[in-house]
Amino acid sequence: MIQLGAAYYPELWEESEIGRDIERCREYGIDVLRVGEFAWGKMEPSEGRFELDWLERIVNRLHDAGIDVILCTPTCTPPRWLMNKYPEVRQVSYTGARENVSSRCHPCKSSPLMREKNRLITEQLARRFGTHPGVVGWQIDNELYIYRDGCYCPACRAAFRDYLRSKYGTVEELNRRFGMARWSLDYASFDEIDPPQPNEWRHPSLRTVWRRFQEALICDYAREQADILHRYTKAPVGTDMMPMNNLSYYDMNRPMDVVMYNHYDAADNLPRTTFFYDFARPILTHPFWVTETQVGWNGSEWAECGYRPAGNCYANSWLPLAHGAEKNLYWLFRTPQNGHELAHGALFSTAGRPYRVSDEVRRASADIRRCDDFLSGSRVVSQIAVHMSSVAENNLCSAPTVKGFHYKKALTDCFHAPLRHYNVDLIDTPHPLDGYRVVFSPFLTTIDEDLQDRIEAWVRAGGTWIVGPMSGFLTEDTSKFADSPYPFVERMAGVWTKYQKPIGNDVWRAVWQDGSPLGISLCYDAYEPTDSTPLATYQGDKFDGLAVLTERRLGAGRVILLGSLPDAAAIRRLTGLPPIAAASDNIDLTERSGAHRGLIAVETQNKPGTLTLEGTYRDRITDRTLTGTVSVRPYEVLVLEANEI
Repeated sequence: MIQLGAAYYPELWEESEIGRDIERCREYGIDVLRVGEFAWGKMEPSEGRFELDWLERIVNRLHDAGIDVILCTPTCTPPRWLMNKYPEVRQVSYTGARENVSSRCHPCKSSPLMREKNRLITEQLARRFGTHPGVVGWQIDNELYIYRDGCYCPACRAAFRDYLRSKYGTVEELNRRFGMARWSLDYASFDEIDPPQPNEWRHPSLRTVWRRFQEALICDYAREQADILHRYTKAPVGTDMMPMNNLSYYDMNRPMDVVMYNHYDAADNLPRTTFFYDFARPILTHPFWVTETQVGWNGSEWAECGYRPAGNCYANSWLPLAHGAEKNLYWLFRTPQNGHELAHGALFSTAGRPYRVSDEVRRASADIRRCDDFLSGSRVVSQIAVHMSSVAENNLCSAPTVKGFHYKKALTDCFHAPLRHYNVDLIDTPHPLDGYRVVFSPFLTTIDEDLQDRIEAWVRAGGTWIVGPMSGFLTEDTSKFADSPYPFVERMAGVWTKYQKPIGNDVWRAVWQDGSPLGISLCYDAYEPTDSTPLATYQGDKFDGLAVLTERRLGAGRVILLGSLPDAAAIRRLTGLPPIAAASDNIDLTERSGAHRGLIAVETQNKPGTLTLEGTYRDRITDRTLTGTVSVRPYEVLVLEANEI
């Protein structure tokens, strides 16, 4: 069932308020609430004394009212008594200072004691609520990521050294792969290795492997709680993610049942929010959930991002559902009465009064319910994928190649945005390639042996691999290759790299083979084809006549190599596939297939647009029959079901 919901914190309110909040949920179409993520202190007010009756009363009342609950483990915020009694569980910064008990995300994820306390509270919740009919899902912790620069406590330092021993076997092998002979920095033993500090001249290999260690630690931390929950519940289990890719969300979600995602983009950034929806959707087969999105304005100590234009919240309510989500929850239900985040917007004020956006939520809920069968009975199927790799993200953070380059922004603006009128999956490198006709691998610094084997087999079977720029030039240790600038890519593409210019400017010119201009930017590699055909060449200067785009036929497929960043029109041209429909650039499109078939159009930039339909469709929201060129109003949503002949 498709649902709209909100984050709700009953521990912060008198229990007498629950009745009025239930009525507000009913009136405004909220049918799922996310509860418990910060309430450890009320669940376990002193060591070993668990008090969950209050929570059960809340869950029961919500269930009786027809409102579902996503229950959260509260391990992001251990209570003060725990942190004071056992100070060793608090993170240590690179300066050696222990975290104060003043915020959240401060526990060390290596601490055996902290892990044991997490297991105890998780099991208590799972035993009590694992089979409760009102609990439709579970969220682990809150927004797991590498907090600051990681923890530098003795336990984490020891665990890091054990990780290195397991990964490299001997310190001599680590020295070789890191190139520690440079500057005479060879380690004599693993015990000499300390985590990198942000204020020192940092070795890129050490920085990368430290992030990889943190990633493995976080993934294990989440898995441990998932294993406990799975013993007591059949409801989907997940952990909410923030839009940062410095750890592998693909790996973190292997033990999960549902992908959860939080986003807080400004109103004018609405078109770009779909980037992470298209990333969340293919990770698991279960439809993803947006567990947090802004409903009015953002805010912590002060309000941010401004008040949203009329209609923005309505469109924002629809966008994740259009891209395959099953639930969309706002943060938060009521503005806080005290404490941090006092200035954040919400569905209702502290006094329980609705904001203007509340009416947009009510309208969105009513319209979504009209379309529930269409949304539940169809899905987004993509023929195009774009690789987004946490390994590449970390490599480019540790060893920046082009000044000012931002990995996710480049993927979003230069590859995802040009394809907003296509169904596109964003996939990490372990993801299967079956079912895709075209795969882009831009800025994919590291192409491991497993992906090399799968890519080659997939291409030979008929796939089109569009690779580059800046792909395949680093090992997993953030080192370059000694035999070729791009060993695997050169072999697959059938080229010999003559020049590399990782210079962030737009002064170089190129033309397609028919002489028409090709816009290029960011970086500039020039190739001599050895077993490939130039698609475009440089024009002028010393690169004149050398290839910048090449194509090689390989088996039933082909490899297209990008020596520079091509313009948006070129990206679309290279796919060889038609868009879903002809539409203005301000309109987001997704095509749906299954028991119901059609498309969803969402205007994202608060201005009029047009959509040209081939065939006849029924708009499930207005019950209009539409065909040909259709005018689309600012922030309008069209749910178009195809009329079957």
